[in-house]
Amino acid sequence: MKAKTIFFCQHCGAQSPKWIGKCPSCNEWNTYVEELVQKNEPGMAQALFQTSFNKKSSEAVLIHEIGEQSENRVIIQDKELSRVLGGGIVPGSMVLFGGEPGIGKSTLMLQVALQEKNLKVLYISGEESEQQIKMRATRIGLQNKQCYIYTETSTHSIIAKADQIKPDIIVVDSIQTLYSPVLESSAGSVSQIRQCSAELMKLAKESAVPIFLIGHITKDGSLAGPKVLEHIVDTVLQFEGERNHVYRLLRTTKNRFGSTNELGIYEMQGNGLREVNNPSEILITAREDNVSGVTIAATLEGLRPMLIETQALVSTAAYGTPQRSATGYDLRRLNMLLAVLEKRCGFRLGIKDVFLNIAGGLKVEDPAIDLALVCAILSSNEDIAIDHKICFAGEVGLSGEIRPVTRIEQRIAEAERLGFEQIYISKFSKFKAPSDISKIEIIQVSKIQDTFSLLFG
Repeated sequence: MKAKTIFFCQHCGAQSPKWIGKCPSCNEWNTYVEELVQKNEPGMAQALFQTSFNKKSSEAVLIHEIGEQSENRVIIQDKELSRVLGGGIVPGSMVLFGGEPGIGKSTLMLQVALQEKNLKVLYISGEESEQQIKMRATRIGLQNKQCYIYTETSTHSIIAKADQIKPDIIVVDSIQTLYSPVLESSAGSVSQIRQCSAELMKLAKESAVPIFLIGHITKDGSLAGPKVLEHIVDTVLQFEGERNHVYRLLRTTKNRFGSTNELGIYEMQGNGLREVNNPSEILITAREDNVSGVTIAATLEGLRPMLIETQALVSTAAYGTPQRSATGYDLRRLNMLLAVLEKRCGFRLGIKDVFLNIAGGLKVEDPAIDLALVCAILSSNEDIAIDHKICFAGEVGLSGEIRPVTRIEQRIAEAERLGFEQIYISKFSKFKAPSDISKIEIIQVSKIQDTFSLLFG
């Protein structure tokens, strides 16, 4: 069968009969690569839609005539993954699971497969042998008599094996290693990823079996392959974490069946990934004495309240030019807070070095930690420690006012549950008054000067 070459855009999946420098669809430069395809096959976009959508009806239906059906989700043992997915796995859904090399994607998926004792799981690996997977399962310390390991890269063989075993969940590690015999291009190419994902999507929708696809990411942090891969899947999960820290964060960037605001936290251990049910107790350092420059902030990761430790160090600029450094926090926002302290409050911080760190290796974007950061900076500047039983939740405006933050009741409840005695919030916050048996004292402030006077006298 005679074959020909077509050029595909690695960013958006557009095709061209010849190489071009700038993609006319997404306006990206140098993204076209040459792929070998069969001459008599239909166009790639047409083939994608033919294989990925199961046409159920040829009649147009009015929306009020469509009956509602409740979602019968598959409940899994992993509570963190279940929370991020929106309360379980939706039958027939396809989940794309991405992350950096060595972050723990394969370990987490194998762990989930081995934990489901009552479900038949088909684990397909195109990167590891059966012995390697067995060694990893032994290290994790889990056994499942209904977990099938199948080392294969051909999608037609995978679909045939799935039809034979009839599993409840399918895990594919990874989508970049699969190839479809329909195409002659190599595995991992743009056309192969499009075709393989379309065939697996058809399998998931027709058999109502959820499929997890493990995907590689590029050096800039985006998922490898055409952008259409992220469009056709139902859910896109991102596994994040620093190599020098043991904590891993599971985020949702797309979810057709739930919220994208949920967050799952894991701790990497020698025997696998452990679920962190109470991240606040881990992210706060236990210490006997109070230390200057350390405060506790009540933040939200998605819909999940947690308390984190913020650390600041203010020192005299040794080389004339003051340094500004922030780890886990936006450096531009730090400069804004320092400008507010300099202009509105009169603190001479422009000639001093300021270093900021979010403990635990987290990256926080919640503006509610502004008040805690400001108090940590002032505490380090004055060299006066703040009681470790005090926490903060408030956004700082450009005029020095303390602005209210969202879900303040959840933040207060989390602080009280962890034994904090006081919490500083905005005077303009609207919240339901706590009960008479509440042990935490709520202090409302309107400006940074008021907070400074209450803390340092």
